Amino acid sequence: MAGQTVVVIDVLRATTTIIYALASGAIQVIPCLEVDEARLVAAGEIPGSTVLGGERGGLPIPGFDLGNSPCEYTRQRVGGKTVVFTTTNGTRALLRCAAARRVLVGAFVNHSAICRELADEPNVTLLCAGTDGHVTREDALFAGAVVHELASAGQSMASAVPPLPLGEGRGEGASNREFVLNDQAELAADAWRSFICDNASANSLGQALRASRGGRNLIETGQETDIDLAAQIDQFDLVPELDLATWRIRLA
Repeated sequence: MAGQTVVVIDVLRATTTIIYALASGAIQVIPCLEVDEARLVAAGEIPGSTVLGGERGGLPIPGFDLGNSPCEYTRQRVGGKTVVFTTTNGTRALLRCAAARRVLVGAFVNHSAICRELADEPNVTLLCAGTDGHVTREDALFAGAVVHELASAGQSMASAVPPLPLGEGRGEGASNREFVLNDQAELAADAWRSFICDNASANSLGQALRASRGGRNLIETGQETDIDLAAQIDQFDLVPELDLATWRIRLA
């Protein structure tokens, strides 16, 4: 992914939760790989300025202030705070992006903002976090929605190394580009187009997410309400970006 603009996607739930946290006034989010690392990072911040959040196996981590439910990240809990955050899949995906040029955080809740931010980017990779190394439908659907939007707008995308890339293309300038997709992008876009052709109701995305692997996991752990929050398309007009120098996510 060297030189790419990467959008990290973990719809259920890490990237959705990061977006909610920043929309609720969190100053920044620090992604960590391990639980002990998160505790160490939080201990190094100014006392009282930090909130620990995250999950393992979909469940809150003992001793942490918050789990990985978007509804927990309210202005009262995280406003003016630094969130130190670790999850099973999403924060691991962020760590794959160390060589990227830019790293953005995307989910359905900021779909249009992400597409707008990508409009002039010549080299884009959509990185789906998945679950335990496996593709998940919820992430692929969002990637497909982005591919569909950019393709419809005549934009261009570029490739990265398998198994993470979703699109590729080449050309000069922001318009009249030759638009080329790799197979992963074609599959994701086809999945999204099939979904929007077959589903017209307002709650159909939520139903699709419930049927996904991530959705089933949340239902099994009694966290089904998180699915509805993640299915709110364009809930926020903002784009979180990972500062690769400081390893902190702030609003672009």
